[in-house]
Amino acid sequence: MSELSRLYLNALRAVEAAGRLGSLTAAAEELGVSLGAVSHQVLKAEAQLGQAVFVRGPKGLEPTAFGRQVLAHLQEGFRHLAAAAALGRDETANTLTVSVPPILAAKWLVPRLSRFTERAPELRLRIDASTGLVDLDHADIDLAVRIGSGGWPGVTAAHLLDQVVFPLCSPALAETLTRPEDLASIPVLRDRGAMFTWEAWLAPEGLSGLELTEGSLYSDAGLCLQAAIAGQGVFLAWPTLAAYALAEGQLVAPFPGRHKTGYAYWLVTSAQRPKTAKVQKFEAWLREEFAAFAEADEAP
Repeated sequence: MSELSRLYLNALRAVEAAGRLGSLTAAAEELGVSLGAVSHQVLKAEAQLGQAVFVRGPKGLEPTAFGRQVLAHLQEGFRHLAAAAALGRDETANTLTVSVPPILAAKWLVPRLSRFTERAPELRLRIDASTGLVDLDHADIDLAVRIGSGGWPGVTAAHLLDQVVFPLCSPALAETLTRPEDLASIPVLRDRGAMFTWEAWLAPEGLSGLELTEGSLYSDAGLCLQAAIAGQGVFLAWPTLAAYALAEGQLVAPFPGRHKTGYAYWLVTSAQRPKTAKVQKFEAWLREEFAAFAEADEAP
């Protein structure tokens, strides 16, 4: 058994504080305990060490020769412990962990993050690309961005942007489309994980129940986007996914109609934990980015 394992850390803390401050009263104030508790811990440490650490005189505590050796080691040891604890605090204080759906992270968030790091260079970002549920009360996730209808229990959800969808295809395929009914003649690319169906767009266009030609099925919306760029069919996409491909002319929207899915982007934080300064800073920036994106996306 190691020597340390037979000693109580609280007793050693009391010895170190009393020796450094030269007073049981001062040690009690620093440790936030009673004078009696400090005195008891010092006596316990001396009993465990087997020798007196202090001589108690009219001028207060004086370390014995043995005590001076013990205190030198304790003071060095507690300095190292304090440094280790500070490292943990600094890492946590300067790291912002954000959980974001993979597609939103890759296609929309990551290309914009340099603007946040310019605004908050003191923060180190950690992006957790995930759609899974997160226990924001206990996990090391500071906040999350989620897509859904909101109303999740136990969290605070702030609305960022409604999700709208519209058909996209390659410029070559778009030339074959003159009216929405023509979609029935082009293979439809489907995302197996989509939260909505083509009815979200067809119904507002007065085409509910239109029979579409089945194209390839993909497990990821990003793959559907790439398939549409390759001319494999038409895909029901949304602005945060397709903005770059549209701007570069890789895809076009053959029809003007854009319709809400009933879902939205939400910034989700713990309802129990107070918002830290770093969370507030990221939330303010994210709101600005979504607002600017929405304004640019709606511009003619």
